[in-house]
Amino acid sequence: KVWDPLVRIFHWALVASFLTAYLSAHDWFSVHIGAGYVITALVVFLLVWGFIGTEHARFRSFVRSPMIVLSHLKDFVTLSARRYIGHNPAGGAMVIALLISLTAIILTGMQLYAEADNAGPFAGLHLGQYIGLGADGGGKYFWEDLHVLFVNATLVLVFLHVSSVVIGSFAHRENLPRAMVTGKKAKDL
Repeated sequence: KVWDPLVRIFHWALVASFLTAYLSAHDWFSVHIGAGYVITALVVFLLVWGFIGTEHARFRSFVRSPMIVLSHLKDFVTLSARRYIGHNPAGGAMVIALLISLTAIILTGMQLYAEADNAGPFAGLHLGQYIGLGADGGGKYFWEDLHVLFVNATLVLVFLHVSSVVIGSFAHRENLPRAMVTGKKAKDL
């Protein structure tokens, strides 16, 4: 047993919520906002679970130094990377990168919502005026551009994540997506 039920539910709920937010961004704004709040709750959950959760869910079990991550990536490229039961060093770095990127999407989205509609948790807080964008709504475009930038960066990270899962599954002859459904991985291959 590697991935506890909460980690698995978190993972697939995040996939569904991010896809929903992405697809609803232009046509179904209320759905987009709702999905954004679900993503916010999921990220907060993971930040807490990363400290108090089960063994393989805890940050201390997979956050490694940049040198260890780079060494693992070098071995990964040559398909000679060591197999890990939980996250490998690159997978741990990806979790952190995705958390940072998702947090940036959340914060820029909330600020954009405040600037554009004077709604959401940052309503009335026009940060644009403090960074030289004026208080007349000019900040809306800045926050929108920044929000889209982080969404696109997250899409790149998701592509890298999925590609790495496919390559890792091939290299170690194990079905990693199935493990995120069942929670189980073989101890030894």
